[in-house]
Amino acid sequence: MKIEAKSGSVAWKSPSNIAIVKYWGKYGNQLPANPSLSFTLSKSITFTSVDFDVDPKRKELELDFAFEGAPAPKFETKIRSYFSKNSADFPYLNHLKLSIASENSFPHSAGIASSASSMSALALCMGSIESRMFGGFADKKQFRTRASHLARLASGSAARSVYGGLVCWGESEAVADSSNYYAVPVNEEIDEVFTTFQDAILIVDSGQKSVSSSLGHKLMVGHPYAEMRYFVARNHVEQLKEIMQSGDVKAFGKILENEALALHGLMMNSDPSFILMKPNTLKIIELVRQIRETEKMPWYFTLDAGPNVHLMYPLEEANRAEKLVKEVLMPFTENNQVIFDHVGKGPEMIKE
Repeated sequence: MKIEAKSGSVAWKSPSNIAIVKYWGKYGNQLPANPSLSFTLSKSITFTSVDFDVDPKRKELELDFAFEGAPAPKFETKIRSYFSKNSADFPYLNHLKLSIASENSFPHSAGIASSASSMSALALCMGSIESRMFGGFADKKQFRTRASHLARLASGSAARSVYGGLVCWGESEAVADSSNYYAVPVNEEIDEVFTTFQDAILIVDSGQKSVSSSLGHKLMVGHPYAEMRYFVARNHVEQLKEIMQSGDVKAFGKILENEALALHGLMMNSDPSFILMKPNTLKIIELVRQIRETEKMPWYFTLDAGPNVHLMYPLEEANRAEKLVKEVLMPFTENNQVIFDHVGKGPEMIKE
């Protein structure tokens, strides 16, 4: 591998995603115990720019990191650890000087897990730098596969944010070319209703979680229900492929909610047990079910590994849903925080 002196700047914006079939449990270096499916969002975005300088004589990585215009030592330490842990994937790293600047379109304290958007944005920037250093990739698919692989090493869910729409990460018989090492898009033959699906994110609690996702994944080792969970998740991916091709919103919603409750059930049954839902999480779920019955509203909830509720519904119901959210559900959020988002087209390069 020949290293030549070079410098420049790259920038990407990359969105977060919400898992439909949850990834919970891993092995090896960030490999999933079961396949997962997610919708990439549109408005919940991280913007990351990287100024880079390549010097063949440099012997050690030089790095500085700023978040929303200010030094962020904690985040910088995490990025250094990511590079160090995965040095085999970055054999050129010690010849680089990197100045990384990042910011979110959503408040950092909004309770949205930003690792998917931030680490996918960084991985895409690193892919662009590699392209500049070594003469490019064969095609867009090869570039995105490389970026998804690099994102996975930092955050499993970040592997999915490299693509837009519906995305699968993890080996599944239902999804062609699926892999544990990178994600793949699954948008062919999906009914139009799911390409514009809406996601109202209700922020119940923006505080730091009592148990991190990393620890939660570790607690799946030896979990009494682990193997059944992985079996169910594989079946759900297969079922959803057919459901989403047929446009069956009700069947989709049933699995969406089952996955959310199963995720939190696994937390409650782990050793040690922990609960991330809050009282208002349960109140919102009760109201969503009640309104679905009384108003015939086709909306369905899901949760990530935290207390906040993602409320999903078709685009044609957006006006009615937003009105009900503001009138009925918003009082149970923290400081009336709701982000109205929707399925997006994926990351975009904003500077090369």
